[in-house]
Amino acid sequence: MHPRHRCRPRATRFFTGAAFIQLVTSGPVTVAVGYAPGTMVRAQWLAAATQFVGTLLFNVSTGAALAAHSIAAQKHLVWTPNAEGSVAFLISGFFVLIAYSHTDRAWAPRKRDWWSGQINMLGCIAFGVSAVGAYITTNGVTVDAVLANLGTFIGAICFFVASAIVLPEADDT
Repeated sequence: MHPRHRCRPRATRFFTGAAFIQLVTSGPVTVAVGYAPGTMVRAQWLAAATQFVGTLLFNVSTGAALAAHSIAAQKHLVWTPNAEGSVAFLISGFFVLIAYSHTDRAWAPRKRDWWSGQINMLGCIAFGVSAVGAYITTNGVTVDAVLANLGTFIGAICFFVASAIVLPEADDT
């Protein structure tokens, strides 16, 4: 089994559940545009939707790790959805920063939301680095298992911290 996927099945369910809750609570998909007739898709919803898709792709790679018995299967069934999930996370992190810049200044280090968005993006980058380290070579070995595991760990810590930073704001409302 791919070393990166030994302990992830339960974690991915919670991760996917959290992403689904975030998607459901992210608000309406579209918003009215004042300068032109019609609507546009909200960056906050796009961030939540792409993150949810990323978690689903991570679930695919985790489940496939149990069934992949060849190097070709590991590359196709495990690494590819894992890399695609990491790209989805990078896109969602970009949408988070876009959503924040539309509601506030792009540089606001005194605000919790700003820090949350920046730390979230660091987590997305860490997951991308993890996917690079988890690439499976032709002899069936990951490029850098330590980098793969460290990137996953740092990404998870970043996502936790980014969420924890904004929790006190929920008490203010």
